[in-house]
Amino acid sequence: MTFSYMPGFGNDFETETLPGSLPQGRNSPQRPAYGLYAEQLSGSPFTAPRGTNERSWLYRIRPSVKHTGRFKPASYPLWKTAPNVGDHELALGQYRWNPVPMPKEPTDFIQGIRSMTTAGDVLGQTGMAAHVYVANTSMVDDHFFNADGELLIVPQVGALRFVTEMGVIELRPGEIAVLPRGLVFKVELVDKEVRGYVCENYGAKLTMPDRGPIGANCLANPRDFKTPCAWFEEKETPCRLIVKWCGNFHVTEIGHSPLDVVAWHGNYAPYKYDLATFSPVGAILFDHPDPSIFTVLTAPSGEEGTANIDFVIFPPRWLVAEDTFRPPWYHRNIMSEFMGLIHGQYDAKEEGFVPGGISLHNLMLAHGPDAPGFEKASRTELKPVKLEDTMAFMFETRFPQMLTRYGAELETRQDNYIDCWADLKKRFNGTPEGDWS
Repeated sequence: MTFSYMPGFGNDFETETLPGSLPQGRNSPQRPAYGLYAEQLSGSPFTAPRGTNERSWLYRIRPSVKHTGRFKPASYPLWKTAPNVGDHELALGQYRWNPVPMPKEPTDFIQGIRSMTTAGDVLGQTGMAAHVYVANTSMVDDHFFNADGELLIVPQVGALRFVTEMGVIELRPGEIAVLPRGLVFKVELVDKEVRGYVCENYGAKLTMPDRGPIGANCLANPRDFKTPCAWFEEKETPCRLIVKWCGNFHVTEIGHSPLDVVAWHGNYAPYKYDLATFSPVGAILFDHPDPSIFTVLTAPSGEEGTANIDFVIFPPRWLVAEDTFRPPWYHRNIMSEFMGLIHGQYDAKEEGFVPGGISLHNLMLAHGPDAPGFEKASRTELKPVKLEDTMAFMFETRFPQMLTRYGAELETRQDNYIDCWADLKKRFNGTPEGDWS
């Protein structure tokens, strides 16, 4: 099937699958058309300011109270929630991993979540968790919603389909999707195996960053965000609904599909975005800009300019700066950085950081180009160079990212990662020229 989308970021959308199923002039008529139920899904407190007030009206075959029965505890032991402190004995350090192995047993998307880090406190609705996912099985009659936060999905291998109660999103590597807190969905695999990354945002909803002096254009443009049109299924078969709530999992059994929204309108909805449409800006004379110049989405905190999460990408782009060390500089910073590589090579790491890999540079731990990258950038002819066939990203947060036991004990962790800086030489010899021999 071909699924359609509506363009724009944060728009007030309206969409219906059956003619006349979306009420006009009121939200909750006495008798909605087709015998549907009117139901509101709120993503913000009722009295939030207009700019952050988010809600959608759903017109569905059954109200959501019919999509739950008695809950039972469920177990997904590899999906962790903050605070999750001290569950391993690995010492502090800069870490890097090769790709997480694909599962050998049948594994769906929810079963395939493996938490790498957690930060903040889910009960205070602050912070995030960084996960990877691996899967080889579609969710057929199982459905899920996350009460703890919204999910930012970054595929790396294989295409998948997010069948949500508000429409269907097909997603391939090079695209991202955001699923709001509380949205019911299941995940179908388009390809045989899939792998990727997930940022679980406990805090304020992801939004587009202010552009400041950049002005009205460039970076991510609103028209390139796509929200799915309404879609529903009327399926009278045994189904399950799995819920993540305050770090715990619960499951309930129902006799029908919960994906029964025939029409909806509002501004609280899932969306996807093609990273190839990001319009990067950068230094056109000298120096390397802060990585914040590549922010696609940001989740604000209570302190202006200090993000709960920044989602940053490093896309193909031209490097033209004169008399400049062009890769990222060596630095220590208050933000904690979880990085992944979708495809290609990251310019600051000549070796070892491979597609599907992960690196973690935490609060105030030094990092920067490896020794081969430094040598190359220090000696290369400074002519215009285009970085091609590359797409790296970063989940960055103001909070320390606490490594999980799974991440600490993962067999793909590169124990020798720290050695990538071992060959950086002392070049100070007391002369202005230094020792570049």
